[in-house]
Amino acid sequence: MPAFLELEFWKLDNPELWVAVGMIFFLAILWFAGGFKMAGAALDAKAGKIKTDLDEAARLRAEAEAMLADIRKQRDAAEIQGAEMLKAAQDAAKHFETEAKAKLEEQIQRRAELAERRIANAEAQASAEVKAAAAELAAQMAEGVLVARLAGAKSDPLIDSATDQLATRLKV
Repeated sequence: MPAFLELEFWKLDNPELWVAVGMIFFLAILWFAGGFKMAGAALDAKAGKIKTDLDEAARLRAEAEAMLADIRKQRDAAEIQGAEMLKAAQDAAKHFETEAKAKLEEQIQRRAELAERRIANAEAQASAEVKAAAAELAAQMAEGVLVARLAGAKSDPLIDSATDQLATRLKV
């Protein structure tokens, strides 16, 4: 049961009664002075500020989500572009590899032909040198044979017959 319903509460020497009376006067003064209105206005202002902050936070969150979505789109686009660049690079590498193989085969063929020509030239030159050496050797041997023949015979029968023919022709 509440204390103010008891008879003891209403006696003037009861301190709880005076606390209650002081509290009622204090609240009445606050009411007449506009304390409740000021407290309500302060609370309303605080609530308005909180609402503004919440609205700002919601706006910032929406902006952040939009930025996040934009960044994700950019990332996806970059991944697609990177994949395309990688594929293009692989295709270019295959193309370069094919070209390099073709150029290498062509260069090998040209060098083989050049080597064959050089070998043929060297063979022809060696053959010419051998023929020249053989002809020189044959000339030297023929010279040696003629010198040996002439040294063995005091006169050459051909020269003798030619001089005899000259003598007979001159006498006539």
